[in-house]
Formats: sequence, C-alpha cells, structure tokens
Amino acid sequence: MTANEYQVTGMTCGHCEASVREEVGEIAGVTGIEVSAETGRLVVTASGEIDDAKVLAAVEEAGYSAVRT
Repeated sequence: MTANEYQVTGMTCGHCEASVREEVGEIAGVTGIEVSAETGRLVVTASGEIDDAKVLAAVEEAGYSAVRT
C-alpha cells in the first residue's frame, strides 16, 4: 500500500471535502482518502503506485488546487 500527502488550497467546508473525496475516489486503485478543509491536508492511500498527476487533476476537477507535500 502507498500513501501520498497533498496540500489543497481553496477548501472551506465539509462540502469542499466531499467534492475532493468524490473526484479522487474515482481514480482506479484508491483505497482511502483523508481530507480536511481546516488544514488543507489530503492523504490518498492506494493498493499500488499513486499517479500524482491523476490526483492533482481530480482535485482541480473538484475546483481546488493542490501540491504534493
């Protein structure tokens, strides 16, 4: 299992967290998502390698921006 951490900017509430969770959850192989609007922290866990580009694109699709930490 692999876990990558990202810093997301622009989230302000639970709805923001849900939007990010929904988009990132569509990536094949993702097994867990922890997201906090309060800290901007996103942790993605997957059964194999995590494609950062796919995660960042999913966050952008949700309406936010992110960087790998």
